[in-house]
Amino acid sequence: MKEYMNSITKTYKAYAKVNLALDVLRKRPDGYHDVKMVMQNIDIFDELEFTATDIKKAPDNSYENAAHGENTEENAAYEKPCCNIIIETNKPELPTDERNLIYKAIKLMSDEYNVYGNVSVKLTKNIPIEAGMAGGSTDCAAALKAVNDIFEINAPLEELMRLGKRLGADVPFCLLGKTALAEGIGDILTEAEGLPDCTVLVVKPPVGMSTGMIYGNMNCEALKSHPDIDGMLEGLRTHDLNTVASKMENVMETVTVKLCPDIEDIKNAMKENGALNAIMSGSGPTVFGIFDASEKAWAAADYIGELDLATDIFVTKPV
Repeated sequence: MKEYMNSITKTYKAYAKVNLALDVLRKRPDGYHDVKMVMQNIDIFDELEFTATDIKKAPDNSYENAAHGENTEENAAYEKPCCNIIIETNKPELPTDERNLIYKAIKLMSDEYNVYGNVSVKLTKNIPIEAGMAGGSTDCAAALKAVNDIFEINAPLEELMRLGKRLGADVPFCLLGKTALAEGIGDILTEAEGLPDCTVLVVKPPVGMSTGMIYGNMNCEALKSHPDIDGMLEGLRTHDLNTVASKMENVMETVTVKLCPDIEDIKNAMKENGALNAIMSGSGPTVFGIFDASEKAWAAADYIGELDLATDIFVTKPV
């Protein structure tokens, strides 16, 4: 076994996402739902500082061997340990034990590639929690990348995405880091053109929403309309912001708005103050609006702030 008594620190940005369009097609026999949606990163991010000390590796932890079970005599006698994982965060309400997706990602990589040591993570959480913005999934993706980098595993992106799917449907997109059409349970990704230059206003009401609970109350058969996903993709392809905005739609609003009527009020406030369109992101309750001028977005943000409808308000850009 090779042993490295060193210390490595690396910092990662984990970007939030919004759903430019979200359709739920059907409930699957396994309990998940088939979806079709267009996902876009925005310039709101968590910061994660990873420090690994006393790094140790199995006899061969390379992607080619460790991931595919190659058995050398040295490997056969090797007893797999695990990482000692410590997570600190600025949000005391977040669990920092094995319930945390960062923790799960580090442990999964340790188990898959026979790497271990002391791994500490300082998480500065800026993305609102339970907001429909993939805050947990994007942190998970950053952890997968960090272990891959720090322990020099060299697993390709496709392999990290395969592992990420085991931890959450949005994790593969967060690993990809590009605008994409997402199908299946959200894990089948096709790269798309990014959102044209614009300003994005993001507003989160003072409640959180459980994605599982919202999906559990989704009645696909009762949906009266579905987003024009193909039209959205064409608008992105031609860099036509007005077309993109006109195709924005999220069918999950049919569930979440009933639980949080402020969503509709925020959408209307955005559109009345210059947004080309505004919809809910993911399972909510966060609302985002697209503006063709930053001054309009800032004015809308000020107006909504005065209405006392939100705990978090961001004026940002697509990534």
